[in-house]
Amino acid sequence: MQDSAARGEKSGVARIHGFPPIENARAEILILGSMPSLASLAADQYYAHRQNAFWRIMAELLGFTPDAPYPLRKQALQTAGIALWDVLHACERHGSLDANIVAASQVTNDFGAFFQTHPAIRHIYFNGSKAESAFKQLVLPAIPCPASTTRLPSTSPANASMTFPQKLAAWRTIVDAH
Repeated sequence: MQDSAARGEKSGVARIHGFPPIENARAEILILGSMPSLASLAADQYYAHRQNAFWRIMAELLGFTPDAPYPLRKQALQTAGIALWDVLHACERHGSLDANIVAASQVTNDFGAFFQTHPAIRHIYFNGSKAESAFKQLVLPAIPCPASTTRLPSTSPANASMTFPQKLAAWRTIVDAH
């Protein structure tokens, strides 16, 4: 990970940039987070924090090993017709919590282009409330939403109000509905 000065950090607030999507042109489902955590940014992988339940949940739903190498986990999503991305392309944030994102610094990903190149997307699932609210506030005013949407409970360890079995049950809607 770069040092604080190289990231443009001032007073503990860093300008951070997200990842390109995990996708293929046939994807029918889009899962959106808000912005990668510091652990994810350091590892250059979506949901890299060891206590984040995302990959354990996807492994249960799609039938792969949760500790499989990252390229295989990405491939499992693609094979299942699932794209993964974040609402935000860039923002300023202290630490990893969504609550620490500086609202005025938010820059969204290019969903207009994404939806044009992924016409099969028919459902968007939000990984938590920040992803949903950012999408509705920052993306929808500029482009129409081509799909139905559902907010799911955050897989983040910060969402300690739900157990893993409760999160898994809620996320099961992805495979049950499709």
